[in-house]
Amino acid sequence: MTNRTDPKVALVTGASRGIGAEIAKRLAKDGFTIVINYAGSAADAEALATAIEASGGRALTAQADVGDAQAVARMWDAAEAAFGGVDVLVNNAGIMKLATLADGDDALFDSQIAINLKGPRNTMKLAATRLREGGRIINLSSSVVGLYQPTYGVYAATKAGVEAMTHVLAKELRGRNITVNAIAPGPTATALFLDGKPQAAIDALTKLAPLERLGQPEDIANAVAFLAGPDGGWINGQILRSNGGII
Repeated sequence: MTNRTDPKVALVTGASRGIGAEIAKRLAKDGFTIVINYAGSAADAEALATAIEASGGRALTAQADVGDAQAVARMWDAAEAAFGGVDVLVNNAGIMKLATLADGDDALFDSQIAINLKGPRNTMKLAATRLREGGRIINLSSSVVGLYQPTYGVYAATKAGVEAMTHVLAKELRGRNITVNAIAPGPTATALFLDGKPQAAIDALTKLAPLERLGQPEDIANAVAFLAGPDGGWINGQILRSNGGII
């Protein structure tokens, strides 16, 4: 990273709840100034910013639908205006809608493509030219890329696309001292994962990993912190499967 004495700035998309909120809190604990992106959960984002600042950190909330390139550009402008630039981009925003390929409609397909695939593309497009030298780009994939369970086809396809862009952008940023990696969580105890699943299904997924538990948001935040911090500087163009050994 750079030799500046002012705090580095981390922009975390989808940071108002779940894994994103844990990532924001962990990076704030590590000394980063946080830009908390959210789509609709303004109250949650503001509460998180208040909690970070109450703990001695610094945070700014920024509303933007990551699937909207102009909204993403406005968010990046606001981060630069407030803090001078961005050093770390964490692409966490995502949605998961499950259906078989036979049953899934265009709305299910289009919404996941817009947020899970176009969203990271929009932020990485800006990061490629505006992230400060020595920065880090950390994308969130999923271990469903490799598990290939029924009903996860479209969701897995979006995450496979994220992994492909991760590998490619790492090479395209040669000479900038910017790393590009992705973290692929397994089943993690968040509302996104738990909502709508019967207890029997949750119990079965809990047993899949050799460690025989669900991941916790803190587990994923710890992996992000590693890649964002000084010890992760030699990791580039990689997919870190933070999943307890499920695959």
